[in-house]
Amino acid sequence: MHIKSIIIEGFKSYAQRTEINGFDPLFNAITGLNGSGKSNILDSICFLLGISNLSHVRASNLQDLVYKNGQAGITKATVSITFDNSNKSQSPLGFETHDEITITRQVVIGGRNKYLINGVNANNTRVQDLFCSVGLNVNNPHFLIMQGRITKVLNMKPPEILAMIEEAAGTRMYECKKIGAQKTIEKKEAKLKEIQTILDEEITPTMQKLQEERSSYLEYQKLMREIQHLSRLYVAWLFVCAEETKTKSAENLRVMKENIAKMQTSMAENEGKVKELTAQIHELQKKKDQEINGVLKTLEESLAEVQRVDTKAQSALDMKKQNLKDETKKKKELIKSMEEDKKMLVVKEKEVAKFTEQLLTLQEEGQKESDALAAAEQHFKAVSAGLSTNEDGEEATLAGQMMACKNDMSKADTEAKQAQMTLKHAQAELKTKQAEVKKMDSGYKKDQDALNSVRSNREKLQTELEKLNYEDGKEEKLLDQKDNYQERLLILKRHMKIWSHAFLTSALTTKTQREALEVVAGGRLYNIVVDTEVTGKKLLEKGELQRRYTIIPLNKISAKTLNDRVVSTAKNLVGENNAHTALSLVGYESDLRKAMEYVFGSTLVCDTLDNAKRVAFDKQVMTKTVTLGGDIFDPQGTLSGGARSQSASVLTSLQTVKDVQDQLIEKEKHLKDTEVLLTSVKTTAEKYRQLKQQFELKVEEEQILQAKLQQALFISNRRSLRDCARQ
Repeated sequence: MHIKSIIIEGFKSYAQRTEINGFDPLFNAITGLNGSGKSNILDSICFLLGISNLSHVRASNLQDLVYKNGQAGITKATVSITFDNSNKSQSPLGFETHDEITITRQVVIGGRNKYLINGVNANNTRVQDLFCSVGLNVNNPHFLIMQGRITKVLNMKPPEILAMIEEAAGTRMYECKKIGAQKTIEKKEAKLKEIQTILDEEITPTMQKLQEERSSYLEYQKLMREIQHLSRLYVAWLFVCAEETKTKSAENLRVMKENIAKMQTSMAENEGKVKELTAQIHELQKKKDQEINGVLKTLEESLAEVQRVDTKAQSALDMKKQNLKDETKKKKELIKSMEEDKKMLVVKEKEVAKFTEQLLTLQEEGQKESDALAAAEQHFKAVSAGLSTNEDGEEATLAGQMMACKNDMSKADTEAKQAQMTLKHAQAELKTKQAEVKKMDSGYKKDQDALNSVRSNREKLQTELEKLNYEDGKEEKLLDQKDNYQERLLILKRHMKIWSHAFLTSALTTKTQREALEVVAGGRLYNIVVDTEVTGKKLLEKGELQRRYTIIPLNKISAKTLNDRVVSTAKNLVGENNAHTALSLVGYESDLRKAMEYVFGSTLVCDTLDNAKRVAFDKQVMTKTVTLGGDIFDPQGTLSGGARSQSASVLTSLQTVKDVQDQLIEKEKHLKDTEVLLTSVKTTAEKYRQLKQQFELKVEEEQILQAKLQQALFISNRRSLRDCARQ
């Protein structure tokens, strides 16, 4: 692709529309006087190619490129370049059908910058990709080489030279796209993390809260059903208790009536006893007066004597204590006298203790006599008022007993009336419950039939689910697997698109074998294979090849291969797995066999230097041998070896393409198998979901009916127990 013509209008010094033609495909030069506008033509080309460093075109901004900055009435600058695209092998991607490509760039003062490709609006990225695909990158630092920079280019370091080669080969575009894609991936990952954070911090807690609320609501419903069930049990229990209370109240009423009759009989007996006790009281009163008068006199005399002795002893004690205080100062002189006094004191204290004990004894006896006197007087008063003894052995008056009997009778009447009212209420409620039970009995059979029907349907659905032999979630797993395969296929197809225009596929083995085969092929690795010499001649004449190539016509090539005896001898020398023909290590199509024999047919490959040396110089072999490391042993006497280039080899690149192609074929096969399996599973999965939904509904309906039947059965059992209690 080369320039055919340039049209400039309003750009720098070219105010009017100017068209420049007659460009040579290989070399062009711009000559003229100073100030004639030579540099502006080169600047217009750089402007169209999308240069970003405007200092190379002697401008500070895009508006400086407009003729006189728009002050002469011209407000826009336009540059159009028409490229010859007749050589399809060098055509940009996507433009192979166009013989000419016209690209226009326009900048407007106060407006926007725009591109047109063949008259159609296009964005900057598309235009840059178009130029980069053919090796044109105006923003490459070495795209323009000014005066004084030739030496600098010649002295560039390997990384800088590599950058120039990448620009020329068009791979820099993909590197830029890779960087852009990595930035996009980083942004997407950041967004994904943000979404994950929102999911973890907001959505997931909310879901958990809703699940807890749902569980609480289900628990609430369960409790309400239990409350209703227990309420009915409680009503039944109250009914049974009321019947028991009625029975007990009737029994208590009968017992109370018997007690009243007994009390009336006892009252008549007590009246006779009162008369007898009155006579006995008069006699006891007389005896009491006689006994009390004699005992009291004796006790009073004894008490007076004890008090006198105690007073005397207390006076003596006080005196001794006073003497003790007075004689304390004369302790040393009066020790003997004090000891005698202590002895006397002990004797007196013993006497006082004796008198005190006697006094306490007398006081206790007096207290007992006083209590006996008070009890006798109380008994006398009680007998005088009509004293009686109740059933517990306690004494009570007849009036009190009569009052107690009346209270018991009133209480018994009240309890009997309450029991009668409770009985009436219970009987009315019993009729209501009996009607409810009849309804429940009729509904119980219906519920039982409905339960059997639901259970039968549930078992049928379960059998159908088991017959489907479908694992829950299988369709979702296959869909995820399909998405993964499609995503992987998309990535592999992109890689294939990148490599397909540069290399053809070939089947190679290991990395070391690729190095050995590359050494075996040498310069012939880059030869062009054609079917006939006629095709090769046309290719040389009209192919417009940019450098020299060697062409191998398959119908004329003379291939030389090693005979089986030589190969067998070599393998016997170093081992079956240590020596191979180079041709056996290459995969190729059958119609290319002659070309492969021409390149690889006369060379052996060994694993080590020693083995290669033995094979190459053996008298029965005498064949060129290459090691896996790339060292060459030639029977003619030459050896080649040493460090190899660190750049990627062509065969390595071919193997990369082959690996990508194999992966692509494998993934496509997996995707096709997954789609077939997904198609077969889809109908089954849909039927499985419908049956499972129906099955879950039947299970829930069965549980509800079972709970209802259990409740009705419990009430029926309670009714049977009540009937038994009545009987």
